[in-house]
Amino acid sequence: MRIPRLSPRSLVVGVRKEDPKRVWERRCPLTPDAVHELVNKDGIQVDVERCDRRVFPDYEFISAGANVVPTLDRAHITLGIKEPPLSNLKVSPVDGVARTHIMFSHTAKGQPYNMPLLGAFLCPNGARLIDFEAITDDNAKRTVGFGWYAGFAGVYESLTSMAYSHLMSGIASPFLYTPRPHTQPSLERLRAALRDVGAQIISTGTPKALGPFIIGVTGTGNVANGCLAALSELPIQYVRVEDLHRLVEDPNVDLHKVYVVHAKSSDYLVNNTGAEFSRNDYYAKPDNYSSVFATKIAPYLTLFLNGAGWAPGFPRLMTNAQLVEALNIAQRIGGQRFTNIGDISCDPEGGLEFMTHSTTLDSPSFVINPVPGLPSVKIMSVDILPTSVPLDASQHFSSALLPYLRAAIASYTVNIQQPTEYDRALERATIARDGQLVEKHAWLQELVDASSSGNLVVDGSTSGKKRVVIFGSGMVAGPAVEKLASRDDVEVTIVSNSSAEARRLSDPFHNVTPLIESLGEDSIGRIIQQCRPDVVISLLPVAFHPQVAKACIEQGSHLVTASYISDAMKALNDSAVRAGVVLMNEIGLDPGIDHCSAISLIERLKAQGKNIVSFVSFCGGLPDFSVRADNVFRYKFSWSPRGVLSAIMNGARYKMGGLERSVAEGQLAENYFPNVPVNLGAHDPPTEGIFEGLPNRDSLKYAEEYGLDLTKMDTLMRGTLRYPKFAEAIARCKSMGLLDDKVVLKSTRQRAEYVDRIEGVMGKRMALPEGILEKDISPMDLLCAVLSANLKYAPHEPDMVVLSHEITTRDSEGSEEVHTSVLCLAGDEKHSAMARTVGLPVAIAAGLVLDGKIPVRGVIGPGIESVRDEVLEGMRKEGVGMQERTFVADELEDVRRRGRVTDCGRIKSISE
Repeated sequence: MRIPRLSPRSLVVGVRKEDPKRVWERRCPLTPDAVHELVNKDGIQVDVERCDRRVFPDYEFISAGANVVPTLDRAHITLGIKEPPLSNLKVSPVDGVARTHIMFSHTAKGQPYNMPLLGAFLCPNGARLIDFEAITDDNAKRTVGFGWYAGFAGVYESLTSMAYSHLMSGIASPFLYTPRPHTQPSLERLRAALRDVGAQIISTGTPKALGPFIIGVTGTGNVANGCLAALSELPIQYVRVEDLHRLVEDPNVDLHKVYVVHAKSSDYLVNNTGAEFSRNDYYAKPDNYSSVFATKIAPYLTLFLNGAGWAPGFPRLMTNAQLVEALNIAQRIGGQRFTNIGDISCDPEGGLEFMTHSTTLDSPSFVINPVPGLPSVKIMSVDILPTSVPLDASQHFSSALLPYLRAAIASYTVNIQQPTEYDRALERATIARDGQLVEKHAWLQELVDASSSGNLVVDGSTSGKKRVVIFGSGMVAGPAVEKLASRDDVEVTIVSNSSAEARRLSDPFHNVTPLIESLGEDSIGRIIQQCRPDVVISLLPVAFHPQVAKACIEQGSHLVTASYISDAMKALNDSAVRAGVVLMNEIGLDPGIDHCSAISLIERLKAQGKNIVSFVSFCGGLPDFSVRADNVFRYKFSWSPRGVLSAIMNGARYKMGGLERSVAEGQLAENYFPNVPVNLGAHDPPTEGIFEGLPNRDSLKYAEEYGLDLTKMDTLMRGTLRYPKFAEAIARCKSMGLLDDKVVLKSTRQRAEYVDRIEGVMGKRMALPEGILEKDISPMDLLCAVLSANLKYAPHEPDMVVLSHEITTRDSEGSEEVHTSVLCLAGDEKHSAMARTVGLPVAIAAGLVLDGKIPVRGVIGPGIESVRDEVLEGMRKEGVGMQERTFVADELEDVRRRGRVTDCGRIKSISE
């Protein structure tokens, strides 16, 4: 729509409050000084939305001449840092005059989670959307941004993260006194604090155990310049890449200074054809180049600050494999090198492939363990670093923005004849105007059209499809996505920090959209708010579930997870009930199918008037029978062996033969059941003694959940299945001290001796991970490293899931029946058995919620009849059903001789 000319005094510029869910976002696009200038020099009205968190308090804006208001209903031009909540977005004209919004909208690249936001601008008489990120000069160089401040603040976050990492390893350094950036009110105070750290380094030096303290910086833009500006407060000496080896080898190196190497592209990119590095050739033919950063620079760095950008199609700075290579070299050099990284560029799985996700200021770092036997690596990857220095960052931003804002004001108040450079810049940065996408962004229309959320916000209608958001794209996501995508009435969004995984899952389906996003408390809430899903599925680590649940309650979305109900989740029950939200948990394999099938069978037996006297359930993930697990454990690992080995050190409680029994911690391997035969239908091998079993933690607590009277039970047992000889091999490991995780093997001779013990248990020579004999390590971690290297699944080797319940009933005359319920499923080329038995029930349960078949609200598990029976029936239709049989006890011994049923229910005869 055409903008009528307004007088300056009638035009209103609004300063928006940032989304309350962005807890740390304190920046402001205009300072009070800039507001004062606009009001008193330009004659503009400025409305500032009331906010107590902003770096500039409201009274400063009032003093500057602004109106502090509850909403920006009057604003013709609205300024904000990040995108607003969709419910707060105002796009309708002001008294017939179109609005303009200027923000970092995160829409120009087609980000799926913000297509509803973009769709809100594409309505009749829609507002103009200008993106700060697209404001450039005539030479295409960005002119409004925070990059320098990200680099500056990133140095402080990285130094504090590193100092704590060193302290955890027993080394204190002067960098412990480095403040985190948000703890100081200004850059000058931060500079002064780092100068104090520098003074201590000059006086006492850096720790000798770390050797020369070398900080590496990459990049040549604003981020790198911000890093170097911060580091200049330290007693630094710049060194060249070619000086690094000599520096770490020098026994007389000066430890009273910090060495900085600013690595340029030409230092680590090599032309695979043998020609010299050429920047122009590199950008024209990136496939001809590869990075040698991992061997030439990384192994020498005490701290690495990455400020280099990366784009698909170009060589990564370091791959996952190169990280292992770098750590092997660094370990030989010593000094805990390349164990601390500040990835200020913050591009998940980008230039640093192993940097998997961004972090928040609440929890700025995470640790990865690339290969057993090598040091762990701590990575700081906060993606909102500039907001930790909000005062200085806002002052800089406001100053850079002001001429562009004046150009935007002029578009309302002046009949522009000759566009200025600022007018041209705003035109280039415009994404939408008058309800339409501008020409260069027209390709986004298809994505907007595909977003039912966008339609909902614009005109109040819906596409009629139900929306599911899945957080996580790991092993179990595939079957869940396939199940939900098979419904034409469902649209699925996969949220993942791995572009490759998300696209692998979404590409086969027209109704599945990938959303590449690093996950934190802020982003989870924002995604749920903007996608407005009917159901959220969380396949994230269990610690994330309460965060997701809280966001679901706020949005009114239901939640499904496969994890146990934690105390934090239980605490949300009342809030969920009040919000009318289902928070469904424990709907995978174990917990999940095991509970559904057990309770289903128990309820049916009780309904028949049968008196249950014994309940025994075993479950296990194992190599399929077709796999040659020809090792003493008869087992293979698809992930770190530590979880399996640590579980062996748990204690257990159960009831057997009328007596409650306990197994002390660390004694499971000596208290196992050597013969647990299970009827496996088509998988049934000819012999009876297929499995052995180990008690699984506290079985007695399930009596109440399963509706069983423990006082009347002879046996109540839940356990884990393994192939025979597993416990014996574990016991040998334990007797030889291989499960000790407290002792540290500090010499090569000790480590070699323990390798001999491992090979003694295994009965053969074992391949050793590179460098494993050169690192201080516990016997447990040494064993894990060796097992991981030697007992992993080969390509196309299937796994197998076995779940077996056996319930014994007794009538008034003492006659007994044994009721069995068994699931045996092998993995195939597409999905592992474990993935199917976790992903499918999650998807089925989500479908029940979508279809309104769950009558209760709040925190629930699979014990509800409407859940368990539907899940079991859905699994049966997918070919993953429980096989049930009933035997008269008098016939049991004959059946056992034919190897057709478990004898777990009569566990006394098995174990004695």
